[in-house]
Amino acid sequence: MLTPVWEVEPGGEGPLHAHVNATATGGGVSELLRGLLRQQPAGWAVIAGNAKFYAVTKYLHHLLHGQSDPARLDDPELMRTYRATLEPQQVWFKERVVQGDVVVLHDPQTLGLAPAIKAAGGRTVWHCHIGAVIEPERGPGAMWRAFGPELEAVDAVVTTLPEFAPPSAHQLFLIPPAIDLEAVKNRELGPDEIAAVLAEIGLTSGREASDVVVVQERPLPPGARVVLQVSRWDPLKDMPGVARCVVGLPSDVHVVLAGTNPLEIPDDPEGLAVLAEVRAVLAELSEVDRSRVHLVNISMKQQDRNALVVNALQRRADVVMQKSLQEGFGLTVTEAMVKAKAVVASDVGGLRQQITHGHNGILVDPADLDDVRAQLCRLLDDPALRREFGDRARATVVERYTMPQFADAYRKVSEVLS
Repeated sequence: MLTPVWEVEPGGEGPLHAHVNATATGGGVSELLRGLLRQQPAGWAVIAGNAKFYAVTKYLHHLLHGQSDPARLDDPELMRTYRATLEPQQVWFKERVVQGDVVVLHDPQTLGLAPAIKAAGGRTVWHCHIGAVIEPERGPGAMWRAFGPELEAVDAVVTTLPEFAPPSAHQLFLIPPAIDLEAVKNRELGPDEIAAVLAEIGLTSGREASDVVVVQERPLPPGARVVLQVSRWDPLKDMPGVARCVVGLPSDVHVVLAGTNPLEIPDDPEGLAVLAEVRAVLAELSEVDRSRVHLVNISMKQQDRNALVVNALQRRADVVMQKSLQEGFGLTVTEAMVKAKAVVASDVGGLRQQITHGHNGILVDPADLDDVRAQLCRLLDDPALRREFGDRARATVVERYTMPQFADAYRKVSEVLS
């Protein structure tokens, strides 16, 4: 059964506007919704699923990125598992949705609820936060065919880029994600507070913390230059590739990989395997290189604490990376940019929308490890260029990617559908 996270009863003359996603914590969508609902109160509910369901939805996630075999969709058991998990949860909507209500379903996990909302008289928006333009017929095309009935019940689709949308979309809205400048993750931190947070979690002190697990040979030295990537432990984020980047970087440069504790993200079943792969990469490094890589696993049980740790890590970094193989957008890049950090990111998907190569950051081929290292060294060795890129990066975010802009875009979607 669905779990209400932030439930607002309809009032006045307007329809109920509600959002549905797969998790209340631990992902970019949940952070977006928390920021959005501070701007525009609405309902919010989180679906329930078991391990088999989330294995299916993770496959769909990779399929939309062109990274899975579409032939698996021919197995009737796969779609049967998906639809059977959502079927009893449709009761939640039948009890609440009335004619004219607008319900926004986020990502593949919730798309199967669209027919029930339509049957109850509601209007449905599907917001697909992910996608790729590589082999669209092989990956996304198979998804669109398998979910034909669900997509037919959708009144409008929201994506970051038009290439991410199904061709059958009745109405398409292009809305990039955004960040909340007032949130704990993005508020200003002074040098003393940054140092205190990083010491508390053990990154710079070696001590143990109850809510953060740091894996490292020795603490981060005070004068070290830092390259940081903050991501889920997801195969498409290429965290093992980030760890390999340390080889050949100057001896005072340390690489920090930070992510949410994978045990706390039920809809991402591959997290533990990716984390194990990263640790296997570390085992293959020389002792000197291994001592310059730090893994940070942050609990989501205290969301403000998690956000503060990420904030401190991003502000401590000299260069922020996003070495994704595919990326719908990349909110951690937006967070780094608003902190005026120089970013090296993959030349893929929505990252191209945020970063103009050579203007407010650097875009690279994630498969070209030599060039990735070269671009990191270029920025590490040129503080003036880092400041120049960082200032332009912050200006880009303030101009395009703030939560009030995101809320205004959603209001227009509601107005069109109401």
